[in-house]
Amino acid sequence: MPQQQSSSSSSTVPTPLERALDQNEAVKETVEQSANELFVINTVLKQEFPNQVQSDDVAQALRKSDELETKIQESAEDLAQVNRVLEQEIGERAELERELARTKAALAKAKAETAD
Repeated sequence: MPQQQSSSSSSTVPTPLERALDQNEAVKETVEQSANELFVINTVLKQEFPNQVQSDDVAQALRKSDELETKIQESAEDLAQVNRVLEQEIGERAELERELARTKAALAKAKAETAD
């Protein structure tokens, strides 16, 4: 995922939105990794305890684990959507900052010309 740069070319300090995006991306990766690990654990448990052998407690734990796996995966998808929105917002803000800088430069030029 490409990092957006702020309009200030001399500054490489990330904006609050860029920091939020980076943090969100790290959380998304952790959630995805957790979902994958939980999937592996569920697969192993289901192989170790076939349906005929599962006690009510084990069966309930497996169902809960499946539900948790689904929730984690949905959370990862939600985080990915939030990241897309943050990326769009960063791009829009960067464009607005560039436009503001152009407008300020044009205003300064106009002031200088009228002062002559």
